[in-house]
Amino acid sequence: MKVRKAVITAAARGERLYPVADTIQKAMLPAIDIDGLHKPVIQIIAEEAFSSGIEELCIVCAPGDGERYISAFHSLRDNLVKSFKNVDWAKTEAGKIDLMLSRLRFVEQQEALGYGHAVYCAREFVGDEPFLLLLGDYLYVSDLAGKRCAAQLIELASQENCSVSAVNPTTEHQISRYGTLTGKQLPGKSGIYQIEKIIEKPSLSLAELELQTPGLRMGYYLCFFGMHILSHSVFDILKKDIEQDGSNILLTPALQELAESEKYLALEVKGNRYDLSRKHGLLRAQLALGLAGEAHDETLSTMVELLAGANARKAGGE
Repeated sequence: MKVRKAVITAAARGERLYPVADTIQKAMLPAIDIDGLHKPVIQIIAEEAFSSGIEELCIVCAPGDGERYISAFHSLRDNLVKSFKNVDWAKTEAGKIDLMLSRLRFVEQQEALGYGHAVYCAREFVGDEPFLLLLGDYLYVSDLAGKRCAAQLIELASQENCSVSAVNPTTEHQISRYGTLTGKQLPGKSGIYQIEKIIEKPSLSLAELELQTPGLRMGYYLCFFGMHILSHSVFDILKKDIEQDGSNILLTPALQELAESEKYLALEVKGNRYDLSRKHGLLRAQLALGLAGEAHDETLSTMVELLAGANARKAGGE
């Protein structure tokens, strides 16, 4: 299986980030990447894909946002060239933006009919190929030097010739935020599971009954990481769901059906995902990127200074 295409879903308006998301697309919020440069979030996610071997990328966006993204990136590229004339890093970054735009396509989700429907909007772009699916409001930070989270997933999908979803063992107190699954670990392959059952944002009582996975620590469950390699057959399943009830199409039930019809694995990815829509999500992601990248020492010293200052103020007020 060769994975050449990727899809990023970025159609949600970001209600949880109000009021900032009222004035700027949440995927255009800035962050300092592992290379020490300020970039829009969507560019960091796109570079995750391209650095992992992806050749073509589709962003599923809200109506009118495609033109806004293109305009914003052209403006960013032009400002780099004009403001930092003959500076090597600026020319390199401008070239990256040009290359990204040349490999990028936008598809608009005309109505907010659910995450599954947003994925379905990319069916013509994907065609009959497998594809990498990423979230536009998640940043991914790998624990492995030189191997991105997406690259770990693509490597397994290519070896096993099947769909693969990234998962993280997650404490029971957080499983109501994620799609959660269980399965059997493949013999002799640590952290790789044959998916058997998936439930979207289960209650703890339901998870205790149906989603416990042998081998995990007590109180932990396998939760989606926000990154998948999926076969194109998922679109047939989503199409059927849309024809039956087009009001709120979830992806998880389609993935459950996929697990029942073909080989479908879960991989414990060596890394972490950061949900930017959560309170302090962007802050947590920024700290993780800083600690994982070229600004490690500066990030660490800044954290120490802030904590020391906070403790001193607390002690002074007591």
